[in-house]
Amino acid sequence: MPGRILVTMTKPGASKRYLPTSPFKAPVAPPPKHFTVGDQVTHDMYGLGRVLGIEDGIAALVDFGSRQERILSPYNKMTKL
Repeated sequence: MPGRILVTMTKPGASKRYLPTSPFKAPVAPPPKHFTVGDQVTHDMYGLGRVLGIEDGIAALVDFGSRQERILSPYNKMTKL
């Protein structure tokens, strides 16, 4: 059948609404990670480090010993020790 084009239709990523009377629990979002200057942290890629500076909600400057890296928020790969 010439001239037919098949296209997959997708919806834009909208969040689901949860009704308070629903028997299903709404997913709990993890609390945002907050770091302060001097915190010891570990990063999945860079290893152990110490926070040198914070840009409010944007990034953290971390000293990993051999180098300093600017880690962008939401800090998925970095945890506080």
